[in-house]
Amino acid sequence: MVLLLAACAGSDEPETTAAPSTPAADGPRVILETSAGDIQLVLHAEAAPITVENFLRYVDEGHYDGLVFHRVIDGFMIQGGGFDADLVQQSTHDPIRNEADNGLNNVRGTIAMARTQAPHSATAQFFINLADNNQLDQRGNQWGYAVFGEVEAGMEVVEQIGGTRTGTRPTPMGAMGDVPVEPIVIERARRDDS
Repeated sequence: MVLLLAACAGSDEPETTAAPSTPAADGPRVILETSAGDIQLVLHAEAAPITVENFLRYVDEGHYDGLVFHRVIDGFMIQGGGFDADLVQQSTHDPIRNEADNGLNNVRGTIAMARTQAPHSATAQFFINLADNNQLDQRGNQWGYAVFGEVEAGMEVVEQIGGTRTGTRPTPMGAMGDVPVEPIVIERARRDDS
């Protein structure tokens, strides 16, 4: 199943938590070594502990290695973490609780979890915002998309990926749109402990 970024209506009432002040700049760091260049992320574990733990689990397991950015929309976002270069969807762990109510916003350069229309359906897929996408934020009882970190270095790589030519490609599950014509591969995702 493809995880979508769409209108975030949901019947589940979001749990409320206190909004964090400023996310810690000393959170865990991850480097996405991609075929377009490196993207360094800093993760906000205090604001999004479940989401950060989940993302790091996939990083540590090597899940992202060899996967592609399968959905790219210039001026909106780049999405990856679910499909290989043949657009075969990879298996994942169980979905996690949506932490979109953590006070972090989907602004340019942030990383958030992709999901289906169901609010608590995020697994491994993520996206990096190319613009301020306030429509993806939590609004009352309308579930948003959980931001859990930001690009610390390599935003030019994100922009380059965002500007790549895309099209529609067949997959084992049917046609998929907004796929880069030339695959952009996450060659390796690793923790940066330096």
